[in-house]
Amino acid sequence: MRETVTISLPQAVRRELDRVAKEEGVSRSDVLRQSLEDFLFVRRFRQLRQRMMAAAQAQGIYTDEDVFSRVS
Repeated sequence: MRETVTISLPQAVRRELDRVAKEEGVSRSDVLRQSLEDFLFVRRFRQLRQRMMAAAQAQGIYTDEDVFSRVS
């Protein structure tokens, strides 16, 4: 199911959005949809990484070398 969301953009951002959409041969909506999906993915990844780092540090794992020594 799709839902329409209205956003407000500064003129310079809208112009660049239009330029990118034209270069990519897609609509503004496609560019914004993919950008938002990418942003949300990176945000989830960072949150997971933060939780995993806290769990690792609680076990004395701080560096890549610490990880490699545990799995070797």
